[in-house]
Amino acid sequence: MPDFSFLTQSATLPWILGAAILFSIGLVLVLAGLTALFGLHPLRFITRTLLGLLLITMGVLQATITLGIQGYRALTQEDLAARISVKPYAPQKFTAKLRFPDGREESYTLSGDEIYLDARILKWHAIANMLGLSTAYELDRIGGRYRDLEQEKSAQRTLYTLGRDKPVDLFALTKRFPFLENVVDAKYGSAAYVPVGEPADLELRVSTTGLLIRPAAPKPAEPAKP
Repeated sequence: MPDFSFLTQSATLPWILGAAILFSIGLVLVLAGLTALFGLHPLRFITRTLLGLLLITMGVLQATITLGIQGYRALTQEDLAARISVKPYAPQKFTAKLRFPDGREESYTLSGDEIYLDARILKWHAIANMLGLSTAYELDRIGGRYRDLEQEKSAQRTLYTLGRDKPVDLFALTKRFPFLENVVDAKYGSAAYVPVGEPADLELRVSTTGLLIRPAAPKPAEPAKP
């Protein structure tokens, strides 16, 4: 089963409540329309049923978007997405240990000269921002990258997924249902890579312009004991 503990409740709660309210009101109107039909009031039946179906559709749309953003983290100006410790152990072989802000840790064995990471980024239209949705991102993949193009084509490739299972893939839905483009302003990928020649501590950051990999800030020295 997918782990939804990382869902940002404050960002999605208005959408969950809104979807439930729209669906409930729509269902009540559809039932009222059927009642009007039995009472031989065709105009009331048509208007109430159409309005009810419209509200139900809007509620389903909100619920779909809410499910689709599970796994994404809200993006402010620049967020720390992960701390990375890389350590070469053989020519063009190295390990990478990722520590995420929620405390989760993952380790990967990679081949190549450089460490490569990419992410998916979602930017919303203003109406979605007003309802509490901000630009969001999800780390997608980590891998090793060779500097030499021919070696990149023929040498051993190592690539792992960083994204988590989710019930709805919003990227895929926007391709299948163009009307979702009225809510999603932009959806794009961003990647970053840096050489790995020696052990190093790095920070993977996400900004509104994409991914950044920087040397980790040195840890403050511990005060001397008296």
